[in-house]
Amino acid sequence: MVDWKHGLLGAYYAVTLPYRQVVNARAARQGNAPLIVLFYHRIADDHPNAWTVSNQTFARQIRWLQTRFDLISLEETQRRIDSGRNTRPAVSITFDDGYAENCQRALPLLLKEGIACTYFVSTQHILSGQPFPHDVANGRPLQPNTPEQLRALSDAGLEIAAHTRTHADLGKIADTQTLYDEVIGSVKDLETLLDRRVRYFAFPFGLHANLNAAAFHLARQAGLEAVCSAYGGYNFAGDDSFHLQRIHADPQLIRLKNWLMVDPRKRAAVQRFEYGSEAAHRLTQARRASEGDAEFPRLRVGLM
Repeated sequence: MVDWKHGLLGAYYAVTLPYRQVVNARAARQGNAPLIVLFYHRIADDHPNAWTVSNQTFARQIRWLQTRFDLISLEETQRRIDSGRNTRPAVSITFDDGYAENCQRALPLLLKEGIACTYFVSTQHILSGQPFPHDVANGRPLQPNTPEQLRALSDAGLEIAAHTRTHADLGKIADTQTLYDEVIGSVKDLETLLDRRVRYFAFPFGLHANLNAAAFHLARQAGLEAVCSAYGGYNFAGDDSFHLQRIHADPQLIRLKNWLMVDPRKRAAVQRFEYGSEAAHRLTQARRASEGDAEFPRLRVGLM
C-alpha cells in the first residue's frame, strides 16, 4: 500500500509539475515567490520514530534544495516578507527539540555548506539530559543535545532558539505565569547558557490546536523577532513576518517536492492562525492586575 501511494504521488507530481513551474515562474516575476520554512527533528540512521530522517536522505534533500532555492536564514526570510517583494523562491532550514545525533553529520553538513539554520530546543531537557516526553511515550527515549553541544553550535554560527522549557502543548495552557515560564523562561535559559541574545521561538507540536494567541503576544512584548508554527503553510512577501508558518520536512523526497513546488491544493487548504488583539488585551489586563506582585514576571528578556 505504501509503495502504491508513493507511486501515485510521484505520478501526480510529474503530471502537475509543468503547470506548477509556469505558476511559480509567473509568481517570481511578480515578486511573489514563496518563502518556505522547513523543520526537521532528528537526523540519524536508526528509525525509532516517524520524525527521524536518515543521514543519506537528509543530504539528498539538501542537495535538491541547493539546486532550486535560495537557502536563507529566518532573518532574511523576514526581511523579504517585510520588503513586500520576493523574486526568488527561498527555503529556511530549522530543527525542533534538540537531538544529540544531529551533531554527528547533519549539522556539520549545513555548517560546511554555509547553509543557515535555526535550531529550536526545549531547554529543560538540554539542561537535565532527560529524554523528550514524546519519545518516552513512544517507548524509545533518545538523547537530547548537551549544553556543551549547543555552545559549540552557537559558536560555529548556528542560530539557537527557544522551544519551551518542557516541550509543553501551549494550546492547553491558560495561566499567564505558566505560559511565561514556558516561553520566556526558555529564552532566558538559553541566553544564560549561550551568553547570546535569543531571537526566535517555535511552538511544540505547532498545529492550530497547539498554538496560543497570548503566547504570541508574550513573545512580541519580550522583544523576540518571530514565532514559528508547524501546521504547514507558505509565507509570501507582505505577510505577517512575526508569525512564520513552517512545513515539515518529510523523509520521502517526493512528498517534500510536492510541498516545496507549491502544490495549489495545499496552499488553498491551509488557513493562517490569527492571534488577534483580544489575547493581547487579556495579557495586558493580567499584567496590570499583578503589578504589585514581585513574583509576576516582567516581560523583558536579558541581553537585549
